[in-house]
Amino acid sequence: MEFDNSFEVPLRIDEAWKVLMDIRRIAPCMPGAALTDVIDERTYRGRIGVRLGPVALTFVGTVKFEEVDDANHRARVAAQGNDAKGRGAANAIASFHLEPVSGGTKVLVHTNLTLSGAVAQYGRGVGIIQMTAAQIITQFANNMKAQLAQDGVAGAGAASTTPPPPASAPPAPTIQSTAPAPPPPTAKPISGFTLMVKVLWVSLKRLFGRA
Repeated sequence: MEFDNSFEVPLRIDEAWKVLMDIRRIAPCMPGAALTDVIDERTYRGRIGVRLGPVALTFVGTVKFEEVDDANHRARVAAQGNDAKGRGAANAIASFHLEPVSGGTKVLVHTNLTLSGAVAQYGRGVGIIQMTAAQIITQFANNMKAQLAQDGVAGAGAASTTPPPPASAPPAPTIQSTAPAPPPPTAKPISGFTLMVKVLWVSLKRLFGRA
């Protein structure tokens, strides 16, 4: 199955590209995901957990950048994972590219996903996989924005509008905080119950819309 998703980040396109290509940095922002090993600069090993109703799935596998076009801000990623309990596998090819928009950059993602084994049965329904992907992308984007705000990266691309102090004014003392930095946002697995409620709501709207 194929589907499209998109999100925006408050960074200029070159800065957004650098952040998105830093897998070690953005992996914790992906809901339920963990980076477990770096094979090389384009190949990574990890796991991701997704819950659909009472069924908790954990896929363990690899993610590899098959194509990276820095000049045009495009990339293609191949991901392969097997359920930790042997209930099937998932294979995905995701192509994404960046476009400048007002206030930042838009990231457009096209995914071709194939499920096999018992896990393919869990994804049946009215767009349940598409909605799961949309929720994951939305939560990923929110977590990444929170991390950017925490790191101060979002403001790095904008020119400072604060006027410099008068030449005669003494420099302000530098105050260094010894308090530890707050931890990065925790990416929680997608809730299957919430997802099913959204699927039911969409189905009802379609039904009454045809009445």
